Amino acid sequence: MSPQEEIKKLTDELNQHNYNYYMLDNPVISDEQFDHLLRHLMDLEKQYPEFIQPDTPTQRVGGTVTKKFATIPHTYPMLSLGNTYSEEELYEFDNRIKSLVNQEVEYVCELKYDGLAISLVYEHGLFVRAVTRGDGVKGDDVTANVKTIKSVPLRLQGDFPDFFEVRGEILMPFARFEALNREREEIGEPPFANPRNAASGTLKMQESSEVAHRGLDFRLYYVMGENLPCATHYDSIHRLQAWGFRLPDVMERARNIHEVIDFMHKWDTERKKLSFPIDGIVIKVNEFSLQQQLGMTAKNPRWAIAYKFKAEKMSTPLLSVDFQVGRTGIVTPVANLEPVPLAGTIVKRATLHNAEVMAALDIREGDSLFVEKGGEIIPKIVGVDLDKRLPGAQPVPFITHCPECGTPLQKNEDEAGTFCPNELHCAPQIKGKLEHFIGRRAMNLDSLGEGKVEILYERGLVKNIADFYDLTYSQLLGIEKKFPAEDGKPERVVSFREKTVENILAGIEQSRKVPFERVLFAIGIRYVGETTAKKLTRHFKNIDALSSATKEELMEVNDVGERVADSIINFFNSSENLEIVVRLRKAGLQFELDEHENATVSNILDGKSLIVSGVFSISRDEMKKMIEQYGGKNVSSISKNTDYVVAGEKMGPEKRKKAEALGIPILSEEEFYQLVGKTE
Repeated sequence: MSPQEEIKKLTDELNQHNYNYYMLDNPVISDEQFDHLLRHLMDLEKQYPEFIQPDTPTQRVGGTVTKKFATIPHTYPMLSLGNTYSEEELYEFDNRIKSLVNQEVEYVCELKYDGLAISLVYEHGLFVRAVTRGDGVKGDDVTANVKTIKSVPLRLQGDFPDFFEVRGEILMPFARFEALNREREEIGEPPFANPRNAASGTLKMQESSEVAHRGLDFRLYYVMGENLPCATHYDSIHRLQAWGFRLPDVMERARNIHEVIDFMHKWDTERKKLSFPIDGIVIKVNEFSLQQQLGMTAKNPRWAIAYKFKAEKMSTPLLSVDFQVGRTGIVTPVANLEPVPLAGTIVKRATLHNAEVMAALDIREGDSLFVEKGGEIIPKIVGVDLDKRLPGAQPVPFITHCPECGTPLQKNEDEAGTFCPNELHCAPQIKGKLEHFIGRRAMNLDSLGEGKVEILYERGLVKNIADFYDLTYSQLLGIEKKFPAEDGKPERVVSFREKTVENILAGIEQSRKVPFERVLFAIGIRYVGETTAKKLTRHFKNIDALSSATKEELMEVNDVGERVADSIINFFNSSENLEIVVRLRKAGLQFELDEHENATVSNILDGKSLIVSGVFSISRDEMKKMIEQYGGKNVSSISKNTDYVVAGEKMGPEKRKKAEALGIPILSEEEFYQLVGKTE
């Protein structure tokens, strides 16, 4: 089989597996088998990029960097819906519709997804463009990021029109939202307030590989086109399933407004069981001909309306405020509340986020607080019940010293969080760093989970991350601790028996093979998350170059700003941190980029200095890596010693002027490939 045929075969096979998994919920191969096939396809595409298919599933993992999102006009205006919180207004909507069309009307009832509206354009069965709502007339082109969403089909099947648009919502499931906020808190970033904000922020990120990591989802709710095969909205949505789309989770026809009201009451309760956010229901006239007859106002279609659920809110007394210290030293105030039932759960605690939020709420001792849990899964304090405030009540002060180690707290001007700077000797920070180090995305020492790290820390066996590599069989065997019942969890006993100890030591041994980028993420430099760690390792190649880099050199790395650069410098200026790195190095951990990643393809650019500018079909980091693989050197600024400028789309005009003034050759991406003998 030729490379072209194999790439086509793998593309079709993997797309079918994606369809089975995400559309039919019926996978036929394991995740491991799928990943193996995907890696093989990626390898083939690197060797033979000229044979890459337009619907290749490798786009799902991202890789495109977008410096600025182009503004694209909508083929059809993308209007918003009129909203109501009132049943009476639903009856008024029904009466208005029937008076305008002079007949009984069938409606379609759907869930109102709480995310970011999107328009997907398909031409000749291929996904070609994704545009945000914007101002309704034009929006941002976010195609590269939307291609990473696995529930968006890239190639259709069946008998479909040559051109049509699918309207829908980009959202973030609750599980991914919780995981993302944990990741952000780990590196000292403020958590997102709700899944909608998280989805919106993610879709506008510049690097599509990070979008892919965040796990967005897509739910469709409308189709538009000139030659649609169905006469009703309900039938057209079901026809989309035959073309390769996943049907909405809930969609029902209603013969009259009374059935609409029943649907609304049902989902006001059932929404608590959903795994994704909604904030109401949508009611649409089913017949397309009636939709056209009813038309639109300047802002809204007359044939549809959204009923928004009221957020559940309760007033409950504040019992106390705890101040918790996280892995990066950030101090988070948490309100302890008199237990109150809210949206199907008992709420006893809710975060107050930081000192600024506490001051804005003006929380005082003895207050009763309003707690809300609408479309969000995390209880949110939205205000103070002033009717219940006690005379002379004093504000609850934010602490000035760490509640764990007594160190005076600090606050940077450009950050909301207050933090304890004693990162090497503050117990919760130490335990947080230990737990971060063993995490699945870091060193993956899963045999040390379930409270074992806490036990080792309490016994004095592990005081920092390097201590893991000094553990012995005799030290661990026989250790035991009883954990009391709490938060509904039963009492449990953790024991270090023979098999447990063998698994721990085997996991530690295996972790010596973990690649440099994950080791760098694992050692826990503040603000250095997974993506930043990858960029730093690819740029500096080894720990020595990174640890000795100046602030200016660090800021040459894409997405590394002053705050991250300062944090890296502070980390390596600490003698205790340097000692830990030395010990980890002696233990055999990987502190250099794998040779395979650095493999030289040829020396055709040997001795040449190149600068890249603009947006390319691959990420800029990949372009720089390719320059190095062909023997070239990446530089950060244009000078008379620069040999070539590789210019992508939207190259900076000042750089272009300077290059032209100095007579430096400016190569397009295609010309660069020709120069190094690589066929695009």
